[in-house]
Amino acid sequence: MTNILSAVAWPYANGPRHIGHVAGFGVPSDVFSRYKRMVGDDVLMVSGTDEHGTPVLVAADKEGITPEELADRNNRIIVEDLVALGLSYDLFTRTTTKNHEHVVQDMFRTCRDNGYMIVREMPVAIDPETGNTLPDRYIEGTCPLCGYRPARGDQCDSCGNQLDPKDLIEPVSKISGKAPIFKDTEHYFLDLPALAQRLGEWLDEVDESGTWRPNVISFSKHLLEDIRPRAMTRDITWGIPVPGWEEYPNKRLYVWFDAVIGYLSASIEWARRRELNGEGSREDWRKWWNDGAAESYYFQGKDNIVFHSQIWPAELLAYNGEGSLGGKPGNMERLNLPTQVVASEFLTMEGKKFSSSKGVVIYVRDVLSRYQPDALRYFISVAGPETSDSDFTWSEFVRRNNSELVAGWGNLVNRCCAMIAKNFGEIPTPGELEDIDSRLLAHVEEGFTTVGDFIATHHQRAAISEIMRLVGEANAYVSETEPFKMKDESQRERLATVLWTLIQVISDLNTMMSVFLPHSSNHIDAVLGGDGMIAPMPKLVETTDLDSGKPQVIITGDYTKQHPWARVAVRPGTPISKPKPAFVKLDPSIVDEELARLGFGEGEA
Repeated sequence: MTNILSAVAWPYANGPRHIGHVAGFGVPSDVFSRYKRMVGDDVLMVSGTDEHGTPVLVAADKEGITPEELADRNNRIIVEDLVALGLSYDLFTRTTTKNHEHVVQDMFRTCRDNGYMIVREMPVAIDPETGNTLPDRYIEGTCPLCGYRPARGDQCDSCGNQLDPKDLIEPVSKISGKAPIFKDTEHYFLDLPALAQRLGEWLDEVDESGTWRPNVISFSKHLLEDIRPRAMTRDITWGIPVPGWEEYPNKRLYVWFDAVIGYLSASIEWARRRELNGEGSREDWRKWWNDGAAESYYFQGKDNIVFHSQIWPAELLAYNGEGSLGGKPGNMERLNLPTQVVASEFLTMEGKKFSSSKGVVIYVRDVLSRYQPDALRYFISVAGPETSDSDFTWSEFVRRNNSELVAGWGNLVNRCCAMIAKNFGEIPTPGELEDIDSRLLAHVEEGFTTVGDFIATHHQRAAISEIMRLVGEANAYVSETEPFKMKDESQRERLATVLWTLIQVISDLNTMMSVFLPHSSNHIDAVLGGDGMIAPMPKLVETTDLDSGKPQVIITGDYTKQHPWARVAVRPGTPISKPKPAFVKLDPSIVDEELARLGFGEGEA
């Protein structure tokens, strides 16, 4: 058994999340975590809403509410959406907890005391119209390195290089559209050059392992070519206070430093909550962070690679005292570096980049209000942006739902169970197997290894495609054996054998499907006579902040009772009744309806 940390990107709380977000961080992390639990590993899956920074301030100001009120509202919306999608977090929390603040400040002090936080003056951008400071990504201009526009003040999405706002050509404020005013002020910088050698050695080590996606490792190593100190504080009132700078209430720790520490603080909060519930020790988080044999996988979109393959590892190395300046770990002891940064590419929509401001967006909540969550999960799994950008179209969504989920997998389950219900009323006892039966059973059982290896190495599109290939093989078996024609009493034993073979195969395939499609897999498990909990589901819990007592909503769940990732023999005599379909066939007319909702005219999509 291995301790597996599934560290899932923190959705930003300035608004609801769209399907492009969950395609990058949500579904892939859940598939991996569910699989790892089923093979017997001890998984800790954590995340939460990222709630600090200027974008939240700006959004709250537009609505005439406080940043805290906006964060509270969007936190609940995001939590409800992720629970409805079936994402099996051990803890989904938020960065505005006191626990998070304490962990972040603890980490800052140790990084500073080890010498990796240096004070420098930097030009701060001020919006001339509002008088507020502007975060780097709220300034746009032309990239001085590749000429791309609009490049953000922190990074160019075209060439991937990190930038400073003052380096941009013709910079403007995204808020007012006017050129920002720069003034110098003191800030703490993370001394990345002092950590560069060890960062490079670590990236060489993971590159040699051959486990990282090529696009992720090449981008990460490219970042080392332009490494420089990066500011970790900002002039802003909404964020975590800077230890030692209490006399400067308008200076706060920047989200670059704050948010990524959430993986650690959420793990600590999880352990504290378990101790309060009498389920463990508050030190249990250390199994995933201090044990060198533990593994950690960080799931996000490609725009977050820099934070997870450079900024966060650098913070960890600074805390551990493993840079060129030396030092020693703080009371959290030596912390593990990421085993793998699992970054997906971008999901576009009808050929266009997602943009909430331009109305090119499909929110998770809207999809789940009209369609089955597993229909969305299936599309993301089989056609998502795993290693290259992919496009979500409503026509393809409908096609895959109808021709693959409904006509392929759903039809196999329905007609097999309907035949058993009609002819036996229970799982029949098989007679002697023929070669065709044994061959199908063997091929499907081999799928546990093939599909499992794909999931373990983050090739989830290949994994679910292999499951669907086996579904096709099972459907071909039905066509070849023709059990629906076995009506004579002399054929009853053969009918029982064929249907027993099919129900065993369906049970196996449903086990494999459960990590991808937990809702429908639970439905099918109940149809097969199980308890309908082959895929344990997350739950929304109303609770309070552990330190402040403020109301808090979290995602958690009991995932201790796991179905094994292996064949479990079906039991002859188990009652089977006529099933209700697991999937809903979609009318093709919804394509035009959904495009109309988006305001796409004819020929635009």
